[in-house]
Amino acid sequence: MSDPTELLTGSRLKWACRRGMLELDILLGDFIESDYAPLPEQDKRRFQKLLALGDQDLFEHFMKHTPHKDNELNRVIEIVRGAAARRSQSV
Repeated sequence: MSDPTELLTGSRLKWACRRGMLELDILLGDFIESDYAPLPEQDKRRFQKLLALGDQDLFEHFMKHTPHKDNELNRVIEIVRGAAARRSQSV
C-alpha cells in the first residue's frame, strides 16, 4: 500500500489476512468473507491498522490475554471477536 490512507480491497486484503498461524487465518479469513464489507470506513481503517501487528500480538489480543494500548484497535478486536462468537453460535 503506497498511500497509508488507502484501504486495501479484494485479494490484497485477503492476502493481508493470511498469517503464520492457522487460528488467525481462520478468524481473519472468516471475518473478511462475512463481516468486513458492512463496516464503516473508519472501522475498516482500524482493522487494516490491526493487520500490521505481528501474529503473536494478534493472537494475544484476540484470545483476551492482553488488551492493546490503542482503544481504537481494541474496538476492532472486539468487533472481530463478536463476529466469530456469532458464527460459532449459528453452527
